[in-house]
Amino acid sequence: MKKILPLILVASFFSLAGQEVRPVRDDVGFCWQRPQMKRLMDLLAAADRQEFPACNLVAGISPHDDYLYAGRVYHPLFKKLRTKEAVIFGVTHGTVRKEIGDPHNILLLDEYRSWSGLSREVAISPLREWIKKHLPKEDYAVSNQAHALEHSIEALVPFLQYNNPDIKITPIMVTAMPFEKMDELSERLAAVLAGYMRENKLQPGRDIFFLISADANHYGRDFNNIPFGEDEKAHALGTEQDRRFAIAAFDGLLDGPKIQALTRELWGATYLDFRNTYWCGKYDIPFGLLTISKAMEKISGRKLRGRIFRYSDTYSEGVLPLKKAGFGITAPYSLKHWVGFVSAGFCLD
Repeated sequence: MKKILPLILVASFFSLAGQEVRPVRDDVGFCWQRPQMKRLMDLLAAADRQEFPACNLVAGISPHDDYLYAGRVYHPLFKKLRTKEAVIFGVTHGTVRKEIGDPHNILLLDEYRSWSGLSREVAISPLREWIKKHLPKEDYAVSNQAHALEHSIEALVPFLQYNNPDIKITPIMVTAMPFEKMDELSERLAAVLAGYMRENKLQPGRDIFFLISADANHYGRDFNNIPFGEDEKAHALGTEQDRRFAIAAFDGLLDGPKIQALTRELWGATYLDFRNTYWCGKYDIPFGLLTISKAMEKISGRKLRGRIFRYSDTYSEGVLPLKKAGFGITAPYSLKHWVGFVSAGFCLD
């Protein structure tokens, strides 16, 4: 049984004052200077000749791995993304959970004035305080500490800010929770989001965009995850499994049963279990998809339709050939240690 702190203790433990700008967590895998980002984006644009059918994107799934590994997978989602503000659902990684008492069944918000960004700060959207005001208090806790320790949301900020320099963000970390709790909490949050969009006359896609930060399978002995072995055949089977999960969950019309089916693949017997895969996003992916799809139905009466942009992994891609980039990689890759990642976009059906 996981130890879960009482909510009142979680709230008091999480309340940290003194820092107004959320500091950078990973200054190795991600880049934080605009000239660095321009070199990366120019390299990616030159190599990315694939175009996807035009539609009004309102949401997307993005990796949060090192840019020199996953840049080709980030790029199709972000290259044409133009919006005024973005909601970013992030992972609560295991190392962070240990530091903050491993809370379950809640969302984690912050109280920073702004976040560090690409050569300049990134403003926080008024939506964050709107959520605190309108969402039941038992549904969330405020933790600058959690957000300072977690890198999954910050990974998307430079890509997002590059073409949207005045972007405002609402960071939301998702903790572990069973599907039934996700269904309930996502319904309440979706109503809050829809209310905010109506109040401010925001058009999904143009004025506000929804992002989910996630990596796919983490494969290797150090992840305690080698169901297929450690050779080329094992890598082929592992990446094939990733692609199958992604296609089943993200391609085509999105609905509740489809999202619940994904959780059965990622979790196994219970929400604290997982089968032959270790996706880094097993909670924020289903919660984010539930919330976004419900909010879109409330605001427009329409469902979401998804499309996978790109899937790859560290072993297949290797490191991008960007010399003296000013940023690098945080872990090696091999057949004994690789990570998958996927990008996908969602439009109103």
